[in-house]
Amino acid sequence: MRASGTKDETPTQLVRRARKINRVLAETYPDARCELDFDNPFELLVVTVLSAQTTDKRVNAARPAIFAAYPDAKAMAAADRAHLEQLVGPLGFFRAKTESLLKLSAALVERYDGQVPPRLDDLVTLPGVGRKTANVVLGNAFDVPGITVDTHFGRLARRFAWTEETDPVKVEHAVGALFPKRDWTMLSHHLIWHGRRVCHARKPACGACPVARWCPAFGEGPTDPAEAAKLVRTEGRA
Repeated sequence: MRASGTKDETPTQLVRRARKINRVLAETYPDARCELDFDNPFELLVVTVLSAQTTDKRVNAARPAIFAAYPDAKAMAAADRAHLEQLVGPLGFFRAKTESLLKLSAALVERYDGQVPPRLDDLVTLPGVGRKTANVVLGNAFDVPGITVDTHFGRLARRFAWTEETDPVKVEHAVGALFPKRDWTMLSHHLIWHGRRVCHARKPACGACPVARWCPAFGEGPTDPAEAAKLVRTEGRA
């Protein structure tokens, strides 16, 4: 199989190929969404911070106890550090994560009356919140379009030859230019779901990939359908 997408590709051809890939991924993953559980913007902000260096599944398991004890920014800002560390403990790096949550919650109380601001420029001023976390919150809690460049998104964007950039902010801007703004949040979900299930970092399941014909990186993993099918995960792990 010779995939489309080469150095001779025109900007218009790149846009068309990128949008075709996204359409096929949307059909492949109709249930694609944020895999972190949350009930409100504050919860999403907190669980996104906690998701660093661990799995969404573990964060979802720890979430009920954390928010039962500290349901909002005011309560978490006043949390007993040792108790919060205990709740965060199963997620790893519990001291650093607890420190981040305490500072983040205090900043929300001091600057925004305990509410999560719905603007990127405000969110990224909060302790421990970068553009990736901010875009997760904006897109999923406020319906403000945003591109979430995590490790999966960046890897796939480069494999698809949508960009050669490695800096997450540059990837965000380069990929964003290929799609209507209204598509950004779901585009993020589509790539992240595909990266977790099929297009793995070390051994992508190329022979079982629904967008293989448009992927210049086809062949980085097994191309035999039966062999590739063994690598497909039915749900995300990271």
